[in-house]
Amino acid sequence: MNVVIPRRFRGPENSGNGGYSAGAVAAALGLPLGPAEVTLWRPPPLDVRLPAVLDADGVRVESAEGTVAEARPAPLELDIPEPVGRDEAAEASHDCPWLVDHPYPQCFVCGTARPDGLRIFPGPVAGRRVAAAPWVPDATVCADDGGVRPEVVWASVDCPSLFGYGCFDEWPTLMLLGRFTAQVLRLPRRGEPCVVMGWALGRDGRKYDTAAALHTAEGELLAASRALWITLRPSNPLVAATAG
Repeated sequence: MNVVIPRRFRGPENSGNGGYSAGAVAAALGLPLGPAEVTLWRPPPLDVRLPAVLDADGVRVESAEGTVAEARPAPLELDIPEPVGRDEAAEASHDCPWLVDHPYPQCFVCGTARPDGLRIFPGPVAGRRVAAAPWVPDATVCADDGGVRPEVVWASVDCPSLFGYGCFDEWPTLMLLGRFTAQVLRLPRRGEPCVVMGWALGRDGRKYDTAAALHTAEGELLAASRALWITLRPSNPLVAATAG
């Protein structure tokens, strides 16, 4: 069994979007809808067959450089705030802090230079410590039956979680997803209006604990996630690549 992250689904320029990659690893575990916990040990390479090894604890995905990711079944324990209305989310999105100067403009989920991406741009919701954005899935991220592919749903609740910090507090913009736990309750349909929301849970040094949820415009919960983001050290090659 192999896991492949196509280049379309990148986050940084040369590695997979964390949420999409986590969803692909969860699928290798046999839990494409979760609930599952995925730990990303190194940036997932693109367009490469990555062997997935199943064992009693879960699945391990390898590359020539070492372990890329591990996944195991795990419940998602999360208190989800009141859903954000679609009009509120659209208004909030206008104030997304990365609309002008995006550190990862090629990101499949939130990148501003990706006409073929999800183009989810969360902004601060008035009167709440929640970031939100509207999203309407198009045909390119859906299966033949019209449902959004599970790994894309995982991606949709990845980046928005971090905006729960970025819209309200000072934060280091150069961060990568370290651990991701998600559950998909229902796959949205092609053209179905949705709202993505993200919020902060806590911080411990370089580690930022965040969460996100995907609802329909009517407030039906479709998916949710909890994410642990890690601040990059100045010596990390990705810092130099982004600065250049």
